[in-house]
Parts: sequence; structure tokens; C-alpha cells
Amino acid sequence: MTAVKELEKQETYASYQEQFTEQHQSGQPGIQQEMHPKPMTDDPDYRGAEKLAGQVALITGGDSGIGQAVAIAFAKEGARVAVNFLDVETEDALATKAKVEEYGGEIALIPGDIQERETCDRIVRETLERFGQLDILVNNAAYQMAQESLTDISDEQLERTFNTNVLGAIRVTRAALFHMKDGSRIINTTSVTAYRGSSHLLDYSSTKGALVTFTRSLAAALVDKKIRVNAVAPGPVWTPFIPPAFPAEAMPKFGGQVPMQRAAQPCELAPAYVFLASTDSTHVAGQTIHVNGGTPVGG
Repeated sequence: MTAVKELEKQETYASYQEQFTEQHQSGQPGIQQEMHPKPMTDDPDYRGAEKLAGQVALITGGDSGIGQAVAIAFAKEGARVAVNFLDVETEDALATKAKVEEYGGEIALIPGDIQERETCDRIVRETLERFGQLDILVNNAAYQMAQESLTDISDEQLERTFNTNVLGAIRVTRAALFHMKDGSRIINTTSVTAYRGSSHLLDYSSTKGALVTFTRSLAAALVDKKIRVNAVAPGPVWTPFIPPAFPAEAMPKFGGQVPMQRAAQPCELAPAYVFLASTDSTHVAGQTIHVNGGTPVGG
């Protein structure tokens, strides 16, 4: 990419940020099709190079936002993808399917809530029934809801956040490992909040910290099997996560606190997942790639 092209893309994303308007959705997860503007999940300048040809990826929370962007990028790289999503997000899941197929990809849509133990086993089983193999697992499904204080977090919210973000990811991974061969890859979506904390996302940031430790521990446990485990830690990203979690009046300035003064678009995260899923990263394990708009973090 030339310097001129870099500047053009930065200007495009900055201009998109200016279109953020006050909005709120009552249900979490939100619906991408109802956001304005809709998140940019496909970078038209991204050209695949068959880096994942012949491989199968399972992406939880793959119907919208970062998950949708990863599904599209993986398809461009030649992978067949299975996308897990909640039933309430069917419209977004169908949009993901259409986009993947637009690029000649093959996709399986697998609804289900990974809070449920049976679902964690089932989505792996259905991936194998459809494609006959599983090479890449992306644990991306998550839940968050901002609260002013720890005392405002109900047991229901606390349990949903941990059941989805931590227990769900671990159970899906456990189910997948029975079928993943040596050389497979696992990628967890953690967060910048795992490193710098968040006063309004106490439960969420705690779960993302747990995923960092899970990533490092599992990487060490699987290194002898040549299964690489890594993570991506996004900063603020314009996804359906956001309108239900924060007040409507916060939307126009969402993400403006980072050094780049804007939120990321999901398509800006996807190349990090491609890197970790491909042979470009054969000597990378137990690590986290930070895509957060310039916020310095340690670890």
C-alpha cells in the first residue's frame, strides 16, 4: 500500500466516523442492519491470496461486526466458514452469507447460544457434518453492557457475561480440540479493556482478561501438538455491540478517545485474524495483536 493510499483509507474511515448519530437498541446483541451508518465489514481493497485455501474455520458471533468481517476475509482467502450466531440476529447472518457467497465462498449458518453447554458441542458437530474438518476456530462471540458501578451489575448480567465470554469460549474450544489436527489454529477475541481496564465495563473487561490468560495457557498446553493459539485485542470498534451497551447520546463521539480519534471499522480488524490463521505467523503462539487506534498497552 502506498502512502497516498494509506492516507485515503484513513480519511475514508475518519469521514465515516463523522456520520455516527445518536442511536440506541434495546436488545443485546444489537442488529447491524439497524445501525446508521452500518459498520464497514468488507474492505473492497482487500485482495485474497489463497492463504487459507482448503481450510475450514468456525467463527462464533460471526454474523456481524468483527465476526462478519473475519468471515468475509477468510472467504476471500479461500476458506470455507461456519458461522455461529444467535437466532435474533438472523437478518445479519443472512447478510454475512450473501457477502461470503458473493466472493465465491462456502458458508454454513449455525444458530445457537453458546451460554448453553449443548450448543457449544453442537456447533462443532454441525461444522464437521457440513465440511468434514475443522482447521481454524475463532472465539469471537461476546456480551457486554455498560454500568456506572459494580453495584449496578445484576447477577443475571454477570452470569451472562461470563457464560458467554469465558465459559462459552472454553467449551467450544474443548469440543473443537477433539477434532482439530496438529497444525490447527485457535484465535480468541479479547479486548483493550483486558489491559487498561474499564470503569463502566467491569464484568466485560474481567472476562477479556480471563481470555488473555486462557490464550497464553492453552498455547503452552498445545505447543507440542503444533496447534497455535493467539488472540486479537480490539479497541473501540463500530459494531452492533455498541448501540445497546451505551447511551444514545454517546454514539456520535464513540471511539474518539483513542490517539487516532476514531473507532475502528470491523474490516480493519480482519487482516490480524488472517495473519494469525495463516502460515504467515508460524512462529507466533500465545500472543495478542493489539488493533486499538494507538493506545499503548503492555503484555
